[in-house]
Amino acid sequence: MKNFKMALVVLLMAAFTGVANAAVGYIDYAKVIDNYDYAKQVTKEVDAKGLEMQEFLVDKEKEYKSLDTPLKKQTFEEKTAQEFKAKQKAYADLKAKREQEVYTKIREAAKAVMVEQKLDAIMDVRGVFVGGVDITDNVIAKLKGAKK
Repeated sequence: MKNFKMALVVLLMAAFTGVANAAVGYIDYAKVIDNYDYAKQVTKEVDAKGLEMQEFLVDKEKEYKSLDTPLKKQTFEEKTAQEFKAKQKAYADLKAKREQEVYTKIREAAKAVMVEQKLDAIMDVRGVFVGGVDITDNVIAKLKGAKK
């Protein structure tokens, strides 16, 4: 949504500053993600961390059931809640960091294509009603040629 708003602002600025016939490109971000190996790798890594959290909860549930006194159970619950909260934070931090890395790489590739094709702006396909130049495949090709 942030990208869409930024692209809309760029287009409005171009319209109000008297720039005529601005060349606008657009990309299908979802298609880029689906065809970008690094994005797939990041998704697998994040999903694996999510699975680790689920396994952690299953293991802790088994341990909880083996406890015999209410005091042991209460202490265990408190300790487990703290551990899980730390794991949730680590997961959220990892996910945000990796998603930002993917976004940055895609944005850099899109900028390079924008320069090559002498475009004034690039938008997400969802923000284009009519016109523009689809550069999705060019961005994918640029990403596939780039080092990870």
